[in-house]
Parts: sequence; structure tokens; C-alpha cells
Amino acid sequence: MGNNIFAGEYKRRKRRDIGFRIAVLVPAGVVVALLLLILAQVVVNGGRALNLDFFFQQQKPFGEVGGGIVQAIVGTLMVLVVAIVIALPLSLLTALYLYEHKGSKRADALLNVVNTLQGIPSIVIGVVIYTWVVVPLKTFSAFAGGIALSIVMLPLMISMIKESLDMVPASYLEAALALGVPRWRAVVEIVVPAAASGILEAAGLGIARAGGETAPLIFTAFGNPFLSLNFKAPVSALPLVIYEYIKSPYDDWHQKAWGAALLLVIFVLSLNLFIGTRKKR
Repeated sequence: MGNNIFAGEYKRRKRRDIGFRIAVLVPAGVVVALLLLILAQVVVNGGRALNLDFFFQQQKPFGEVGGGIVQAIVGTLMVLVVAIVIALPLSLLTALYLYEHKGSKRADALLNVVNTLQGIPSIVIGVVIYTWVVVPLKTFSAFAGGIALSIVMLPLMISMIKESLDMVPASYLEAALALGVPRWRAVVEIVVPAAASGILEAAGLGIARAGGETAPLIFTAFGNPFLSLNFKAPVSALPLVIYEYIKSPYDDWHQKAWGAALLLVIFVLSLNLFIGTRKKR
């Protein structure tokens, strides 16, 4: 009798375990399948556009077949350089303030501001920067686009850098203070270097987060069919090329839009893989 009860309980637990595994694996499988389908679609359609002209030539006149998107590749790098130069120091200083004043009312209020900023739509940020930068300077520019993307990057980078600083063992700071090192110097020369890998990861994910943004660039960088290295002038970018080309009536431009999408996907995946390999070290 006891053996039958034990066997029945074992079977019930076994069924529950199998049911739980299925409940977990099915959604995970759906997500993986969606990712693979998206990647396959982008690779198949975008791969046809990749050739030397695609990387090294500028846009051809409307309706003319050929040319490339070198202006968008260079423009993307320009706005991202401006964005990371602005966002990285601001994120680090903000995260240091939160680290040094953790638990205080001001730090909690600042953290709420960061979380609120993360929820603001990027198109709103683009409109605001248009009003603050583009209108006073009377020109669209890579500089304005970089400012808009830096604001998009800030919340994510601040949160990640703060977590990296919090993960540094408190004994590091306590040992330095016990030796008579000033607190500011201990934080700058001991805590920050110890969190360097996390800071680098935050910068990488921030770039990946902002690299595909289109809405802010429409109102700031605007786009440019010609290659421009002037940070004070309108520039193109990969998201802008995708947006403009995919709605055009030309099949050649549609193909180039897929090619630009493939470049963005490769760029983002490369950053994520780089960050993932660093985490394992």
C-alpha cells in the first residue's frame, strides 16, 4: 500500500516537472525562433546588397541604380562618437554620485529622474534637442544628433555603471581609507578601476542602444545624400537610410535599405558578443 502511494506521488511530481519544463521551454523556443527568423530575413535580403560599391560609394541620384551608403556609415560613426563623448563622463559622474550618496533622499530622487528619463520616447528627445540646438544654431548637424543620442544612452549607462560600482567589494575602499588615502582619491583610483569592465560594458550597450535610433536623428542630423565630415552640418546615418530608402519606389533602394539593416544588426550583435566574452573573463 505504501509503495503504491509513493509511486503515485512520484508520477504526479514527474508530470508536474515535465509540465513546468514545457511551460518554460515553449516561450523560450518562440523567442529564439522569432530572433532566428528576423536574422534570416535580414541576412537573406541584406546580403544581396553587400559589395564594394555599397561600402565605398555615395548615394546615386534619385532613380539611378548603383552607388552605396558610405555617407550613412561615416555619419553613424560621427553621431555615435559625439554621443559617447558626452554620455560616458556624464553617466560616470552621475553613477559616482549615486554610489557615494546611496540611501540619501537626493540620490533616491536622482535615481527616479534617471528611471523617468528612460521612459521618455526617443522622438520626444529629438524634438527637444531640435528646439535647444538645431533652432539656435540654424542648422541640422551631427553634433545635434549626437546630443540627442547621448540622452537616449544616459539612463541605461548610469544604471549599469552604478551596478558595477556597487559590485566592487567594500573592503577595497575601507582598506584605502584605513591607510589614510583621501576618500575622493580612493574612489577614483581604486573603485573606478575595479569597475572598469562594467563601465566598458555600459558604454558598449549604450552605443548598441542608440545605434538603431531613427526618430531623434530625423529632427537633429536630418540626413545628407553626400559624404560629409563636418560635425556642424547635416549628416546621414544608417537608420535614416533605412527609413528613407524603404519607403521609396525604387527596388534598388529597397535592397540597400536591407543592406543597411544588416550592417546595423552585425554592429549590435558584435557589440553584444564582445561584451558577453568580457563578462566570462
